[in-house]
Amino acid sequence: MNDAPIDLFAEAAEAARTTPIDKIDVSQPSIYQNDTWRPWFARLREDAPIHYCAESRFGAFWSVTRYKDIMAVDTNHKVFSSDSQLGGITIRDAPMSFRRPSFISMDPPLHDDQRRAVSPIVAPTNLVNLEKLIRERSQKILDSLPINEEFNWVEKVSVELTTQMLATLFDFPFEDRHLLTYWSDIATADLLSGKVSSEEERNEILQQCVKYMRALFKQRENGPPRFDLLSMMARDPSTRDMDDKMFLGNCILLIVGGNDTTRNSISGGLLALNQYRDQYDKLRANPALIETMVPEIVRWQTPLAHMRRTAVEDFNLNGAAIKKGDKVVMWYISGNRDEEMIENADDFIIDRARPRQHLSFGFGIHRCVGNRLAEMQLKILWEEILARFPEINVTGPVKRVFSNFVHGIEEIPVIIPRRH
Repeated sequence: MNDAPIDLFAEAAEAARTTPIDKIDVSQPSIYQNDTWRPWFARLREDAPIHYCAESRFGAFWSVTRYKDIMAVDTNHKVFSSDSQLGGITIRDAPMSFRRPSFISMDPPLHDDQRRAVSPIVAPTNLVNLEKLIRERSQKILDSLPINEEFNWVEKVSVELTTQMLATLFDFPFEDRHLLTYWSDIATADLLSGKVSSEEERNEILQQCVKYMRALFKQRENGPPRFDLLSMMARDPSTRDMDDKMFLGNCILLIVGGNDTTRNSISGGLLALNQYRDQYDKLRANPALIETMVPEIVRWQTPLAHMRRTAVEDFNLNGAAIKKGDKVVMWYISGNRDEEMIENADDFIIDRARPRQHLSFGFGIHRCVGNRLAEMQLKILWEEILARFPEINVTGPVKRVFSNFVHGIEEIPVIIPRRH
């Protein structure tokens, strides 16, 4: 099920069926903004699961669209590199002067050292410490929502909860927390989205992030030990002497990683429950299903549509002759709809037998470091929602992000008719 207008979806389905296979280009951000991406990937999974697109706004690239093939690429970092100097992790190639290394856009051993520097923030003991805070904030946000009055769920709930958590993880001044969301949006924005018009403008804005974060970094470096991301980087040998490009790269990685997955899963989960009312009924009848619903939401939404790699040697991937230097794009959003691996993959089912069988967090050395924190925020939020509201109803069309990377939602108009 999708929320694109019926005629628009029918038109996309017909175009996906009739377009010559070598002319299909799934990098177009418009198919994600208007929610018509499904038939294009269904065609590729069926007819060309490893597909070469010779011409696009982003240059030539390979699309990997089936679950098993995506896993094969994601777990083979020796052939398929994430190195920022080769292009990094997105289909968009930033000019060399604007490429920012971060541990997600590095290969071992530097990747391993820098990832290890920040991983204590999501250690099981710290997640236990964060649980009470997440619950208190969820309660406060939900208690502030208007009753029987339309509002934007994304703004009031999805953005607010995740931005507050980001501020905590960085020990960032709470009154300026909106900057974290702003920098995240700028860093990932498509140049045709209206948010930023050039790489030069993007870089200029993100220099504000460098300046602000550097000041905090210096404080943590010279102050008493603290348990936050900036303090961890300031005190670890692998991250304390980063130049500005690497420092910005890692800050943006941690901001986007802590922001987009959770924010868009909070939004996508509410939307899915409204599209699949039988699942909403099932959840209300048995709130214990939150446990399996949370990973299903993450699969269903797939907050990051793709990750990119660059081949560092010639390689035969399930019959496709990939050459050294080729851009290889793993479309998580397609692999999460692969019927060969996930039964009824196009349906939202909150009590799946194996709900964590999805690609949204990636695999291998780059598997999302904060996946358990993201799931915990979703779990707590839905526990508090069900305790307060019999229903939350989507009242109109949603506005989606113009992007082939962040599979996001900007606006969901809703009304909460009443409290329990």
